[in-house]
Amino acid sequence: MAFGGMSAEIERAVLGGVTVGDGLPVAIIGVLNVSPESFYGGSVHSDPDELLRAADDMVAAGAAILDVGGRSTAPYRPTDVSEAEEADRLAAAIGRLAGKCAVPVSADTFRAVPARAALDAGARIVNDVTGLRGDPEMAALVAARGTAVILGADASPGAGDDPIQAVSRVLAESLDRARRAGIPDERVVLDPGIGFLRIGPWPWYERDAAVIARLDRLRALGRPLCVGVSRKSFIGALTGRAEPSERLAGSLAATSVAVVRGAALIRTHDVAETRDAVRVAEALRA
Repeated sequence: MAFGGMSAEIERAVLGGVTVGDGLPVAIIGVLNVSPESFYGGSVHSDPDELLRAADDMVAAGAAILDVGGRSTAPYRPTDVSEAEEADRLAAAIGRLAGKCAVPVSADTFRAVPARAALDAGARIVNDVTGLRGDPEMAALVAARGTAVILGADASPGAGDDPIQAVSRVLAESLDRARRAGIPDERVVLDPGIGFLRIGPWPWYERDAAVIARLDRLRALGRPLCVGVSRKSFIGALTGRAEPSERLAGSLAATSVAVVRGAALIRTHDVAETRDAVRVAEALRA
């Protein structure tokens, strides 16, 4: 199927043994956090046994990958923690999950020290929301370890930029950075960074909506797309739901549009419900 006049041909990627991309079912990434400061308390699992149970439930519900966060990356929250603390959180959580779950584990971090600890503990993917901008050592680490990476778009666009053009430019720069570091394309997935583009002439929630609505234009970058809209603040702004716990329905609606527009992976807190929405959207897309 062609989107927006572009060729439907797109290269696939392999994330920790999971192949994603054109012609394959949309893969679901389950979100697990061990950071008490995360914006959605329902995703936080501080007890190791509770974390493992939540992971097993996600896998049983259809998650192909588990993404573990050791600090909140929400751009509107004062949630900074030290590299050492983030590294300890990730190492403990991923050490608990790796080898016990039937799917690969990803480390949601943009800093090299926590990423190294996560990889040592058994992570097979790095999810860098800064697209290798946040830490100058991250690209070399990913290349040296031969791991897969999800590159996010978090840089603020210029004042006059159209949202999808800004995201495309930022992701193209990150993809170039990965290539220059020696990371092969087949280990790279791109993420438009819903929730991270906060500066510009458009209201931030309209920017997020515009990117999802025109996601198909990012296919020109030639990499599979991962989209995370789960319970994010733009859904609260559009629906009037201030609490993340009340944003499931809006999340599923945005997810469905993202799939129809070409997403290859969906990152979510709610695997079972999202799986149903994804499968219906895939059928309509086909």
